[in-house]
Amino acid sequence: MKYIRKRLDYILKHHLIIQLIYKFVMSIFFKFIGLFVCTDDKLVLFTAHGREYNDSPKAIFKFMIDNERYQGYKFVWALDEPEKYDIPRCSKVKIDTMRYFIIALKAKYWITCVNIERGLRFKKKQTIYLNTWHGTPLKLIGNAVSGRKDFDFSNVDIFCYSGKYEKEIYKRDLNVLENNLILSGLPRNDELYHITDEQIASYKRLLNIPKNKKVILYAPTWRDSTDNGKSYLIKPPIDLVYWQEELHDEYIILLRTHVYTNKLIGIKFNDFVLDFSDYPNINHLLVVSDILISDYSAIIFDYSILERPIICFGYDYDEYAKKRGFYIDLEKELPSGVLRSQKEVVEKIKTLDYQAECQKIAQFKKKYLEAGGNATEKCVQILIR
Repeated sequence: MKYIRKRLDYILKHHLIIQLIYKFVMSIFFKFIGLFVCTDDKLVLFTAHGREYNDSPKAIFKFMIDNERYQGYKFVWALDEPEKYDIPRCSKVKIDTMRYFIIALKAKYWITCVNIERGLRFKKKQTIYLNTWHGTPLKLIGNAVSGRKDFDFSNVDIFCYSGKYEKEIYKRDLNVLENNLILSGLPRNDELYHITDEQIASYKRLLNIPKNKKVILYAPTWRDSTDNGKSYLIKPPIDLVYWQEELHDEYIILLRTHVYTNKLIGIKFNDFVLDFSDYPNINHLLVVSDILISDYSAIIFDYSILERPIICFGYDYDEYAKKRGFYIDLEKELPSGVLRSQKEVVEKIKTLDYQAECQKIAQFKKKYLEAGGNATEKCVQILIR
């Protein structure tokens, strides 16, 4: 079933005529159904990245169920595999089913970091729609991507952003209305602004991190399918024998692939390289890591909150820039620029002036992230006035 859905997702994304027909027909259908569905003023619907229980909607949900003010509300999480999750104080529904769309029509409040309408248009006027988005954009998104002109978030009532850098991107490339943008930061990142030494030690114990090792988090971005949606794979040009010989005495590596990546090639895990792709809380991995290695993922902005070194391993930078494109010049904006070979990356790690790199990342953070730390409370206060 997952395979069929991924194939359908790919077809709808890459075939404009099919996409337009699907959206037109199904939007009319659900608008008609909505005429017979009454709005429940106490019902809140959540969806998140990868159709899982995660990201900023999870942070908002946990805030609401812990706050007495919202004890009378009913919460529903829409998930790809509802049976996998034991979530307190909520109902669950399988996303993209008829029941899901009926609940969406019934709910007074929508909270997501991706989309609720699944590319359609059926939101009622009385529904209040909060979209936190799922990361500060580094690579082109929305209508800036070649072949995409279908993003229209003009019906989102509250849309989060972290600084003026993002604001114009969302207005232009997602068609978010300026009056609906709130300067808050991402709710999922609130924790990162308030980390203590005790939390770091606690998370290291939780993840079973050796006390005598420093931690490198390697988190590459998602790459689109090259086989018409059959798979979404990643094959980094890494010789782990070389990495282990050079770094094993001092470091371990935590590998975290993107939620949409379903196939990893060329990586064998051991006590030096550990697989944390399915670990449910990305913040734990960020907090315990001394260095982040990524390429073009928004995790770069998230990690900068901690003001620790970031290395951009852009082994396909020129090709990716040509095919997808970036909003910023990574060569100039990131303190270490773009390193194109694994040898450069390993040498950078071995010769790193840690404190100097931390200071550079602090300046990067200051430039791009103007707000954060209390986004969750701010979002909920605006959502439910």
